Amino acid sequence: MLEKTFYHTLLSHSFNMPVTVNYWDGSSETYGEGTPEVTVTFKEAIPMREITKNASIALGEAYMDGKIEIDGSIQKLIESAYESAESFFNNSKFKKFMPKQSHSEKKSQQDIQSHYDVGNDFYKMWLDPTMTYSCAYFKHDTDTLEEAQIHKVHHIIQKLNPQPGKTLLDIGCGWGTLMLTAAKEYGLKVVGVTLSQEQYNLVAQRIKDEGLSDVAEVRLQDYRELGNETFDYITSVGMFEHVGKDNLAMYFERVNHYLKADGVALLHGITRQQGGATNGWLDKYIFPGGYVPGMTENLQHIVDAGLQVADVETLRRHYQRTTEIWDKNFNAKRAAIEEKMGVRFTRMWDLYLQACAASFQSGNIDVMQYLVTKGASSRTLPMTRKYMYADNRINKA
Repeated sequence: MLEKTFYHTLLSHSFNMPVTVNYWDGSSETYGEGTPEVTVTFKEAIPMREITKNASIALGEAYMDGKIEIDGSIQKLIESAYESAESFFNNSKFKKFMPKQSHSEKKSQQDIQSHYDVGNDFYKMWLDPTMTYSCAYFKHDTDTLEEAQIHKVHHIIQKLNPQPGKTLLDIGCGWGTLMLTAAKEYGLKVVGVTLSQEQYNLVAQRIKDEGLSDVAEVRLQDYRELGNETFDYITSVGMFEHVGKDNLAMYFERVNHYLKADGVALLHGITRQQGGATNGWLDKYIFPGGYVPGMTENLQHIVDAGLQVADVETLRRHYQRTTEIWDKNFNAKRAAIEEKMGVRFTRMWDLYLQACAASFQSGNIDVMQYLVTKGASSRTLPMTRKYMYADNRINKA
């Protein structure tokens, strides 16, 4: 009886749309007015102490284990919870401090490998052919995901106003599409660093296969260990949300350190307009050590590092669409993924992708591109944004 009262209190104001909840004892309750769009079924009670300790972990694990079933869109359900002011996502009673995260070089490598070294074959099943695992850029409503990812790469590189023959460092280079595009189509000499063995292996093979060894290099190396090397340009996509709150200042200081005088950097990552945050379930299962920094938090670190802000652009809606397509691709291969990775892993990953889409859709998280310079930007960048949308490639694919 006490548990049912607790659940009623927890769920009755957690959504801004009608939701039906089927309880473990056979009873059912509809919260909100109108026809329910989603039905949540608890096959067993999740202990109150687990929910009050960390609701995201308790409920996420229950879904992974099949103790909770959801009939309808998980994305829509989570978006509704984010948008409800009284939801357990927003209620201080259910918000808990996360334990202090470690971001030593060894721990950072372990965190990155736990996510990205799941296996290239796994990611190939649902990413687009460019193997780009970050926010795409949809220039046109009709863009495929692959087209939008290619647009994103060019959007980033063109913001740098790159000049052929100059050097580029890509911090957290992923599977290499950005750095290799910069080498092949913009005439830059590029170095990419990653902590993922799987990514390193694939990029090294691409460099060899495409005959780019004279202009491209990939390193299995922590970005903090580049010594006194300097570069004309730096790109870093989907990286600063991995370094941890305590290391954010160092991250931006390293960017400044590695830039030549009048150098330009484009830093692209997940952030929040409402301030920095962590999520217990994501930290435990998806991105160990992850911290989503606040927009102004990043800006302050940029200024403190001695860099200047040239431009800031939000791409939140682009990432919502990206994650929605990823989840559609993922579920199109669901049977094969279940066979390869197991049912629990598959439910976890589907929940992760839909939760991300919901979080972007509701504005709980954002993704931004910070264009920064070492020195006054007027010396290296045109006076208007028009150049960002011009095609200044020297070789077209």
